[in-house]
Amino acid sequence: MATILSVSGSPSRTSRTSLLLRHLDGRLTAQGHRVTPLDARTLPAEALLAADFAHPAIVEAQRLFEEADAVVVGTPVYKAAYSGLLKALLDLLPQYALEGKTVLPLATGGSLAHVLAIDYALRPVLTAMGASHVVQGWFVLDRHITPLESGGIIVDPTARDALERAVDRFSLALAADAVPLAA
Repeated sequence: MATILSVSGSPSRTSRTSLLLRHLDGRLTAQGHRVTPLDARTLPAEALLAADFAHPAIVEAQRLFEEADAVVVGTPVYKAAYSGLLKALLDLLPQYALEGKTVLPLATGGSLAHVLAIDYALRPVLTAMGASHVVQGWFVLDRHITPLESGGIIVDPTARDALERAVDRFSLALAADAVPLAA
């Protein structure tokens, strides 16, 4: 199965976006994939803001992207776009850091008015970075994610089924992408 990098672009320590990603990591792991989480908020702010490509934490993040077969990118939506933290991280990756990779974009937000942020803000960047396949992304309303004291979440059934289908389509795309083309 695939090695997946699961990237949270949320700056918040108590982020619903990060909790949702870690929840979905479990689903992908259960499907046989190896998942590596990366919370962009754990990267040094000074390295991100100063574009310090040589900082050890940035070099490590670049390595994680390079070694991944696929990437899940999650972000809260701010002002109808993905987070500035995610933008800062993506800016420090090589031009074609996603070349040959299948990518699943996910977003969370407070209003359905932000649902198009995936297709109009995030998808173009992922495509420009060389992603070979950006699967249909998914948007989850904040109110559909209930954090638990245990660190897990409950996803409202209204959102859960469609979200799980999006993750399963991503997993199926990975399997299809792994099949070599006939010569």
